[in-house]
Amino acid sequence: MDSSLERIRAKIADLEVKLADLRIAERELMALERAPARKTTAPRTPKVKPKRTQKGSAPAHPTISAAIAEVLNEHGALPATEIAEHINAGGREIEKRSVSYSLQALKKQGRVRIRGGKWMLPKGRSKPAST
Repeated sequence: MDSSLERIRAKIADLEVKLADLRIAERELMALERAPARKTTAPRTPKVKPKRTQKGSAPAHPTISAAIAEVLNEHGALPATEIAEHINAGGREIEKRSVSYSLQALKKQGRVRIRGGKWMLPKGRSKPAST
């Protein structure tokens, strides 16, 4: 009978050790819950884009490419510097470098071509160059 009683007491002692460990773990978890969690940012709100007042209306200034096409359509084949001068004469301040970059982009798109240093619209789109 002593051996059964001793086994029960040993089992109780083991359970008390486990209970003490569980209480320690419980205190640590409670301390962690009280500590501020990692800061999270509020979800971003999408930016509200302004609505157009008039649909389909032309912008105040046409794009550089559109201005170049307009000048070439009116005046025929021109060097880049003259294209920039015509655009500036129309009331829009633009640098020659911007015209040059736009002409190269238009050339890649097949919307303009260059012959003898003069830029022109492809055949069927432009007036003949004035002499």
